[in-house]
Amino acid sequence: MESKPVWWIGYLYWIFGFTGAHRFYYGRQLTGTLYFCTLGLLGIGWLIDLFLIPGMAEKAQLKFRSGPYNYNIAWGLLTFLGMFGIHRFYMGKWITGVIYLCTGGFFLLGWLYDLWTLNSQIDALNS
Repeated sequence: MESKPVWWIGYLYWIFGFTGAHRFYYGRQLTGTLYFCTLGLLGIGWLIDLFLIPGMAEKAQLKFRSGPYNYNIAWGLLTFLGMFGIHRFYMGKWITGVIYLCTGGFFLLGWLYDLWTLNSQIDALNS
């Protein structure tokens, strides 16, 4: 399995695109936040992204480093189990993993922080 962001996983997150999930996955935090707050630009941006995902995937492939930590696994854990800190355990960040586990992702603020920074965290671990 490819360790960098890939197009087909982007399409899986696109299904939930009105939340900006696919944009966060490809390292586009500002537009991800905009989609989160506007339900995918009222669905219009979400539909347009159906055609933009291959380009976003290609740029993400060039931007992020491969290494022992897999972006796809980390993003899956963050997306579906983020408030329990499972993605932090995966990255070897045990203390914050336990804090997230006991506080619901540090009262969801830590989970939001990780939406913004997970790619750079994985990139740093892979360097």
